[in-house]
Amino acid sequence: MTFEIRQAGPADAQALALVGQATFLQSYSDFLPAADVIAHCVHEHGEDRYGEWLTKADYRLFLAEHSSGRAPIGYIMLCPPDLPVETGPGDMELKRIYLLHRFHGGGGGGLLMRTAVKAASEAGARRLLLGVYSQNHAALGFYARQGFTQVGVRKFQVGEKIYDDLVLAKDL
Repeated sequence: MTFEIRQAGPADAQALALVGQATFLQSYSDFLPAADVIAHCVHEHGEDRYGEWLTKADYRLFLAEHSSGRAPIGYIMLCPPDLPVETGPGDMELKRIYLLHRFHGGGGGGLLMRTAVKAASEAGARRLLLGVYSQNHAALGFYARQGFTQVGVRKFQVGEKIYDDLVLAKDL
């Protein structure tokens, strides 16, 4: 698989939203109620939401594009931590690391993670944190291989249901 990762800009809000919606649907549509998953995608992965994040100086978004046609296939988003664990000035949250499922297993996730670690380090972060659904075993395995360990738990609401997310951290 060949793709390139570049820093996202205001013109990329639609591409980020599209990948966010597609990836969330791929990951959770088998157990979330249809109305809940659709509402979550519309609100949390809407183009306006990404447009807003792209204007924030303390948010960093990077878009992965397939080399052949430059179509968006994944992205990462780094931001100040908003997690229910003690954080400090050297902490940064990897709020999103998404890669379309058909590109899993080819090293793309590792490349996205290396980009996130590099960007966080360059921004002065000393620790990278993230939240992940406690039953997403593939993601948990990936994060463990990347050196993340559990530091807490948060409640994550989608629709009317509340799910447990694990909060993971990695020293940089």
